[in-house]
Amino acid sequence: MLSISPSFSLTSVKSLRFPSSSSSSSSLSIFISLFPKVSKFIRASSGIPNLVACRTTENIPRVNNAGLKLEETVDAVKGKIRLDSWISSRINGISRARVQSSIRLGLVTVNGRVVDKVSHNVKAGDEVNCTISELQPLKAEPEDIPLDIVYEDKHVLVVNKPAHMVVHPAPGNPNGTLVNGILHHCSLPCVAYSNQEEDDSDEETFSDDEEMMTSSSLYSASVRPGIVHRLDKGTSGLLVVAKDEHSHAHLAEQFKLHTIERVYISLTSGVPSPSQGRIEIPIGRDSSNRIRMAAIPGSLSSGRARYAASRYKVIETFAGGGSALVEWRLETGRTHQIRAHAKYMGVPLLGDEVYGGTKSMAVSLLQKRVSRSDQEQILELVSRMDRPCLHAIVLGFEHPCTGDIVKFSCPPPSDLSKLVGLLRRSGK
Repeated sequence: MLSISPSFSLTSVKSLRFPSSSSSSSSLSIFISLFPKVSKFIRASSGIPNLVACRTTENIPRVNNAGLKLEETVDAVKGKIRLDSWISSRINGISRARVQSSIRLGLVTVNGRVVDKVSHNVKAGDEVNCTISELQPLKAEPEDIPLDIVYEDKHVLVVNKPAHMVVHPAPGNPNGTLVNGILHHCSLPCVAYSNQEEDDSDEETFSDDEEMMTSSSLYSASVRPGIVHRLDKGTSGLLVVAKDEHSHAHLAEQFKLHTIERVYISLTSGVPSPSQGRIEIPIGRDSSNRIRMAAIPGSLSSGRARYAASRYKVIETFAGGGSALVEWRLETGRTHQIRAHAKYMGVPLLGDEVYGGTKSMAVSLLQKRVSRSDQEQILELVSRMDRPCLHAIVLGFEHPCTGDIVKFSCPPPSDLSKLVGLLRRSGK
């Protein structure tokens, strides 16, 4: 259902951090000038320049955990529960990817029989024996790729991912990824990479554009940074990386419990109506296009889609309703959630050709609604837009080491900022 939600805005964010580089102050001033309504929370908190110190990082050892054993009987369970999920719930500090690897390697028995399928369902009374496997390497080479590091300590790394960068190696994108750059940044050697797909996964994905890195977590032999979530190639913005398995498991649990704060901004083709609300429409694979997801009303009972909920608010309207700057907050984290929900509302993200936000649609909405003096420049920027206008602007989570709530923000890239600036000027 589509329903109105109580008013919410970026002004509710209390403590945000910007990069400490020399360019950060100029980036901040440009951001505030272009996005004044989005930037109120930054003005309010800009007097706190540095992230609170990680008080206990020196006291947390890095542990391999290889050989750790679990011998336990399954208690009463409600409904179906997968073997990998149940084991993960019984062992703290071990990533689900590590559990899945142990299962696939034949290191898990159920009632005395080896079970190598991660999606095997356990039932009350089952005797489960598990031995945690050695860390499994992945296949990626370090590459000297410039990274926009927003924050880094011994346990986590927060990166501002540029648009068009793929997060991890995959068929068709073997190099030039964020993973390759992180391996170089952390001075890790070339390692083997396993990019297996999870069998019959019931593990949810963790953002509109993010997916939990389960079978393909980024780990190497001793220092093991891990991709906890990901952003689509075309989406820019904040992404957190775990540097050790404890941090990876801790952050993954926060994503699973939906306690991670994630705020996105987008430009839409058209204006959402009403101007703020909550969309509660399941999302599943589009039956007519396998590379696309779709919002499918009433599909939960049929198993075609999974529960998804997004909150949105129009921050600013441009060109007499031709476009809008929209803030999104996610209650769930399905693949392409924002993009699919925006399409369902009839206001696809500008530049999102896969979900209907075509350049021709944007041009038809804007052409007669902007001033003649700006028309040519605006249409040129729209024609050059080769990605969905979506940016992960805020990321907040509980630090896996200190327990402190930390929040970060980064300005949108120039393609989005320039277009917003021109649309606003033309409207005036």
